[in-house]
Amino acid sequence: MTDIGFEAQSFDAAMRRALELAALGPARGVNPQVGCVILSPAGDVMSEGWHRGAGTAHAEVDALSKLAPEQASGATAVVSLEPCNHTGRTGPCSEALIAAGVARVVYAVDDPGHASHGGAKRLREAGVEVISGVGADAASRLLQDWLVAARLGRPHVTLKWASSLDGRVAASDGTSRWITGSAARQHVHEQRAASDAIIVGTGTVFADDPSLTARGDAGELMQHQPVPVVLGDRVVPDDAAVRRHPNPPVFLSGHDLARALVELRERGMRSAYVEAGPVLAGAFVREGLVDELHVYLAPTLLGGPRTALDDIGVHSIAEQRTLCLQRVERLGNDLLVVAADPTARTLNPWHADTAELGPPGSAVQHTHQTRSAREGA
Repeated sequence: MTDIGFEAQSFDAAMRRALELAALGPARGVNPQVGCVILSPAGDVMSEGWHRGAGTAHAEVDALSKLAPEQASGATAVVSLEPCNHTGRTGPCSEALIAAGVARVVYAVDDPGHASHGGAKRLREAGVEVISGVGADAASRLLQDWLVAARLGRPHVTLKWASSLDGRVAASDGTSRWITGSAARQHVHEQRAASDAIIVGTGTVFADDPSLTARGDAGELMQHQPVPVVLGDRVVPDDAAVRRHPNPPVFLSGHDLARALVELRERGMRSAYVEAGPVLAGAFVREGLVDELHVYLAPTLLGGPRTALDDIGVHSIAEQRTLCLQRVERLGNDLLVVAADPTARTLNPWHADTAELGPPGSAVQHTHQTRSAREGA
């Protein structure tokens, strides 16, 4: 990585503009928001471009397309994300920049994709000057959800449950409405609305017939609805509430949770909210596929056998799974405890041995992907 010196600071204005352009692109989906500004050797803006979604030109190619042949020779490309180095629906941006004769590329953050990273290395090999890290903080904020999913190789997974102080999610007879109060329940709906997917098992569908929608205080549907995902082999009845969800539900059979999460990522889902029963919830924890836990605690006692988690692979106190406490929040008469699992695993082989902390208040981020972070490009 090239050090950011005085010269790099002169590209700040162009990078701010590149980020403005990037924000015009779709904020959800498999591809990131990327903007590009082409500067003349004298530092004047020659063209601009941005990525409009999977299957469309990448930002660099979009900007280059507005220039006459040879006009980009000796120019500087300022890009909000490292140019990709793979062929998906479109060709590598690194090769397009080299072919255009661009002399320098300035970008904000590295592409963490297993297949798509390496553009900077390819550019340097071709004799192009590369400066990285300009505007990195702002770019990381813009791309936060995409970067987390890209580094993980799967959606960021939040596991939620509501329980009594003694850890029961239902009374002995199975009744559970309601353990927590209205403020906590409304917070759950807000978390659903903030997620790309909501995951349950067929057991929950058959037992509770949930709608899996995100609703406001008055029961109205919120503007953004998560895609309902049902895991399991049983066929969900045609009259199940989940089939009336505003978004077509995704049904995934089998018991390979990692494969299911990779498929959701390939569908463009960056975050998943799991509201599963104790068996499926326990399986997510046991397989190291939970990044953050949201536990809503009510000041009540239920007793009995109905705990939040089944087998999580802990057989002795020495094997207990120690979490990182993120925050505790009061919601009416209830508490929300948010904790991160530092052992949550990445499905990105390129990042399998690396981990880094996410932004304040987020789960510990490990890092993506069995295929390209921009495979849909």
